[in-house]
Amino acid sequence: MFDSYVFTEGSARNTTLADGSAAFQLETLITYYRGIPLSMVHDVQLVIDGTDVPREEITISPNGTDWFTLDEATTVTTYRWEYGTPLSIRRTGALPQGDHEVTLRLKIRVAYIPVPFGGERTRTVAV
Repeated sequence: MFDSYVFTEGSARNTTLADGSAAFQLETLITYYRGIPLSMVHDVQLVIDGTDVPREEITISPNGTDWFTLDEATTVTTYRWEYGTPLSIRRTGALPQGDHEVTLRLKIRVAYIPVPFGGERTRTVAV
């Protein structure tokens, strides 16, 4: 139902971090009709050109300023990911120039639903 919210079109890009290192970044919207604490993001998976990005290389941000590893996010209750607000996702290292097939899988936990759910979307992006 909310699969169309996963992996916002036009959001994929390489970026330079404050320390001068490079990263690949994209955005997604929540696959639910209301906001959740960041601690309820169950999992984020990236597959780039058929290769899984290790979980340790993925960070997320509810505001584009404060970044958390997926393990750190499980304890973050002071930030909320609101409906309609993009969640930024990045991985260590930029992508080479050219077209890349990128799959984003997102799972969240919400009240009253006993199992995590989410969505998946694959896009071909030009960097």
